[in-house]
Amino acid sequence: MTRINLHDLATLSPDARKRLLTRTEADLSAFEARVDSIIAAVRAEGDAALARFARDFDRSPVEAGAIAATEADFDAAEAALEPEVREAMEFAAHSIRRFHEDQKPEEMWLHEIRPGAFAGERTRAIPSVACYVPRGKGAFPSVALMSSIPAKVAGVPEIAIVTPPGPDGRIDAATLVAARMVGIGRVYKAGGAQAVAAVAYGTETIPACAKIVGPGSPWVVAAKRRVAHVMDTGTPAGPSELIVLADETADGRLAGLDLLIESEHGPDSSAYLVTWSRRVAEAAIAAIPGYWAAMGEQRRGFSQAVLGGPIGGVVLARDEAEAIAFVNDYGPEHLEILADEPFRYLGAIETAGEILLGRHSPVTLGNFVIGPNHVLPTSGWARTGSPLSVFDFVKRTSVVHVTSPAYPELARHARTLATYEGFEAHAAAVSEIRDRLLKG
Repeated sequence: MTRINLHDLATLSPDARKRLLTRTEADLSAFEARVDSIIAAVRAEGDAALARFARDFDRSPVEAGAIAATEADFDAAEAALEPEVREAMEFAAHSIRRFHEDQKPEEMWLHEIRPGAFAGERTRAIPSVACYVPRGKGAFPSVALMSSIPAKVAGVPEIAIVTPPGPDGRIDAATLVAARMVGIGRVYKAGGAQAVAAVAYGTETIPACAKIVGPGSPWVVAAKRRVAHVMDTGTPAGPSELIVLADETADGRLAGLDLLIESEHGPDSSAYLVTWSRRVAEAAIAAIPGYWAAMGEQRRGFSQAVLGGPIGGVVLARDEAEAIAFVNDYGPEHLEILADEPFRYLGAIETAGEILLGRHSPVTLGNFVIGPNHVLPTSGWARTGSPLSVFDFVKRTSVVHVTSPAYPELARHARTLATYEGFEAHAAAVSEIRDRLLKG
């Protein structure tokens, strides 16, 4: 039977505690060295390289002339998708669209900063974006919805989806239906580092894009780092992470059930139950094998690898303060708080991609149907990053208008600062020279 790690913070050295905070993509040097050749091949060979890599890496029979999904592909996907899956996707899409429409900033604002002096911002959509939808360990139409809907709400005129082809050489049917549901007609058979290279530099079929968003494997994350000088690669979204924070009022069996949610994504995921209640910890550990027994072999294997590996399991803190400190130091992608009064802990949480409060708010709901984006910062980027949002698809431009009565005072102070900093032309532009020119 797979052992579930129990990390007792009271007995851990500082180095051992630090190791619990690491992520699988903490050191991508090995991946970065290998993606360079992939990127170079795509730049040089275009679609031919994409087709070759699909055959080599995805074991998928893709030809260079068939990288883009056709209308026939979209129609076949619509016919193949089960009605209940489509209904669930429509339900999710409505929530996602509603949330991101509420998030959309106003097109322009101006405030009177001083009498007669106005300053504000104008917001415009970015010109293009590629949404990366992974497929290696399953099919993820929810990622297609989460990444493309806020781009549509923001008004991005050119939106493309890149996703690895399956062993039959086709794009996942639900992903194609999700794309059509959002109003996106450009979906391409490309995954991994080669997809990142394609949307960074362009190929015969895939256009170069201004930005790429969406979660991916360490190969994808490494490739994004390598092309960051060419395009906006956004906040890193790598392998899944979860902390379930449970106090003494929580049901350990429920905590164990929810701990499996992100641990089943893959062996490179990270998942911890953090609690200061030994009763909760022991109840969770006792319940988990029964949950595993009901899972399929692949997902059970992923979960067992995580919870029995170096960055997963149960973390037992001495008290509430130590548990909260661990959560903030880790900065999880997903944080679920199980307690009779979960809002009591909300103010103490400084770093998390998302926070789900209470026993009726499992990560599953956040991942699929509530509306906030499930593309979240990983690998500690929650310290400074935010969930994918409408703001990722817009750019803001400062707008200034100064009236004649407001100008003299502003000019006097600006001239003083420009002179102090040694900028002669700056100072001249707000000197008596301008006064004479304005008088005509």
